[in-house]
Amino acid sequence: MEQRISLITLGVADVARARAFYERLGWRGQEVEETVFFQAGGLAVVLWGRGKLADDAGVADRGGDGFGGLSLAQNVRSREEVDAILADAAAAGAALTQPPRETFYGGYAGCFTDPDGHVWEIAHNPGFALADDGTLTLPNFGAGS
Repeated sequence: MEQRISLITLGVADVARARAFYERLGWRGQEVEETVFFQAGGLAVVLWGRGKLADDAGVADRGGDGFGGLSLAQNVRSREEVDAILADAAAAGAALTQPPRETFYGGYAGCFTDPDGHVWEIAHNPGFALADDGTLTLPNFGAGS
């Protein structure tokens, strides 16, 4: 597994309120299907409903006592790479919380938690371009609309 992060997803109670907050800080987001994406240098910060994020990761949303409302993600170049990284993570002691599967956005992803319970998603998303160095650049979600 490469030492990098592609997306940081924050599980939030109210997506509109959270988006307004970040926009007050000067960030500019794009909303797609009740999810807000912010380009943040070479990675993206994403706002998504906390319950939806917990369900997607295969963990229980227990407020401050369990799922912390944060999911770290690494986008990779192929489905095979997703499978390989998840297998390596399991071999290293991670708990697989969501086996690799087809996603609602046309990709392929699975999730694990590290020994401290931090959720990682490993995903192949054909709609997100990766540079040779692994840098993710968000597409223009408004193009074609």
